[in-house]
Amino acid sequence: MTDRDDLDMLAAEFVLGTLEARERAAVAVRRQSEPDLDEMITAWEQRLSALADEVTPVTPDPELYQRIAQHIDALETRQASVGTDSHDQSNVVSLHKRLRRWQWSTALTSAAAMVLVAVLIFQPAPEQGPQSFVAVFQQNDQQPAFMLSVDLNNRQMQIRPVTAEPMQGKSYQMWIKADSLGPNPRSLGVLNDNFELERAALRDYDPELLKEATFGISVEPEGGSPTGQPTGPAIHGYLYPVADGASEPSH
Repeated sequence: MTDRDDLDMLAAEFVLGTLEARERAAVAVRRQSEPDLDEMITAWEQRLSALADEVTPVTPDPELYQRIAQHIDALETRQASVGTDSHDQSNVVSLHKRLRRWQWSTALTSAAAMVLVAVLIFQPAPEQGPQSFVAVFQQNDQQPAFMLSVDLNNRQMQIRPVTAEPMQGKSYQMWIKADSLGPNPRSLGVLNDNFELERAALRDYDPELLKEATFGISVEPEGGSPTGQPTGPAIHGYLYPVADGASEPSH
């Protein structure tokens, strides 16, 4: 490893919190006068800061680290009592380095695992194809008066007149009825002079509810029902999926 690699590892250990208190204090002082070190610490903080928002802090089990530290302390005590030769000293130094590398590797592996979890959790779900449905509004065996098309992916609707014609002093009003909405139908709006209804009129309704609902169009006084409920004759329709071989209503 180059000196710059060692410095980058030191910066990473500082950010990850694996340095001892004395070493951490020394690095904090050094970064004030060493622009390269300060830049590396800032870079590691930016890389890892987002992880703190995605995971719950967990206190690691200290037993393994304690056993390693106790073993090193025992070697140092033995060296102090019987004298230190160069071979023993190198072993202790090697163990210290291995302990430091173990701390670093464990922290880095944990960080990588958190990144992987974040990717798996927050990656966007596969986009589904359009879910198109149509409803036909007709009474008995007469020609359809209206046709309604609905895209359940974005809950947008479009209504098209077939045989329906404008009526002087009257308005057509659309309704929706479902068990989960209570006993009374709810208004989806009044069709304008071009037989148009707001495309986002279904935005507050769950797609599964829409597939099971009954839709109605009633003839009301101009401007819509004054009571909030249908007051004139109504024709009803149900959503049918637009798919090859789909011949049954969705409920």
